[in-house]
Amino acid sequence: MQLPSSSNNFQPEHAALLRSSFARLLTRALLPGTDDLSPQAYAQALFESPAVILSHGLQDDPIFNYGNLAALNLFEMDWASLTQLPSRKSAEPLNRAERARLLDAVASNGFIDDYSGIRISSRGRRFLIPKAIVWNLVYDDGEFRGHAATFSDWEYL
Repeated sequence: MQLPSSSNNFQPEHAALLRSSFARLLTRALLPGTDDLSPQAYAQALFESPAVILSHGLQDDPIFNYGNLAALNLFEMDWASLTQLPSRKSAEPLNRAERARLLDAVASNGFIDDYSGIRISSRGRRFLIPKAIVWNLVYDDGEFRGHAATFSDWEYL
């Protein structure tokens, strides 16, 4: 599947930010074996990765600005719907306080690599994420741009 057509140049630029922030903070590659890919090819590989990859921006109520195909499928949304959704709404109301604590920890440490929690799809399907990595999106010059998460395992509840 191709990247969403509404993405224009956002996809390769945002993929580069996801890639560089992850590598800088976690000292390993987000997508191993992709060092030689062009920016567009890397963006496509990120979008097609079997691991869920999501990010949100800096709004007062942060809105998802990226979700790869695995994320779109898991959250049962299309690109347009996901990129209009405040990320807090991916958690049930009872789990939103936990989510806020998570983001505070990420803001303090740059990342966490052991997050677990329950999320909910657009159709109300609940799932447990047993272990996710959540990291700050930061340009090389130190400009903070939001948060991202990746995980490969989940269990429907």
